Amino acid sequence: MGFFNFLSNAGKKVLGTEDDSAAIKAEIENSFSELPVQGLAVEVEGETVSLGGVATDIATKEKAILIAGNIEGISQVNADQLVTMEQIASENTREVFEPVFYTIKKGDTLWGISEEFYKDGSKYPQIVEANLEVIKDADLIYPGQAIRIPELIV
Repeated sequence: MGFFNFLSNAGKKVLGTEDDSAAIKAEIENSFSELPVQGLAVEVEGETVSLGGVATDIATKEKAILIAGNIEGISQVNADQLVTMEQIASENTREVFEPVFYTIKKGDTLWGISEEFYKDGSKYPQIVEANLEVIKDADLIYPGQAIRIPELIV
């Protein structure tokens, strides 16, 4: 999966404590009702955060990347060491689904984003549902926030 780029001057403010790695790890763990990543490892170097561990599924992996990337001061997330149970079970772990991430721009609405990706603005609740850890209120999205665009469920 590799590196994912984010805007470092946008996002939630959690850095600046004594241990930035622990702060980001806590942010990921507290964003889920159950522990989503076994052996979650987080390391911060400058504006890059590296994630490691075994996520329950691809959606969880993508959400962990987004949570880490939507922190002010982080410009890159390295997810090379974050794998899923499906990848482990698969004989060919090199075939990895590449997620679609979108960085919200000034003037964007979830309806408009849904129109762009799904050709149907009324499908925006699927985007909200896929990003509950990042979008706390569908009426409050902000420029620079990165979200995941899930595969359209008809």
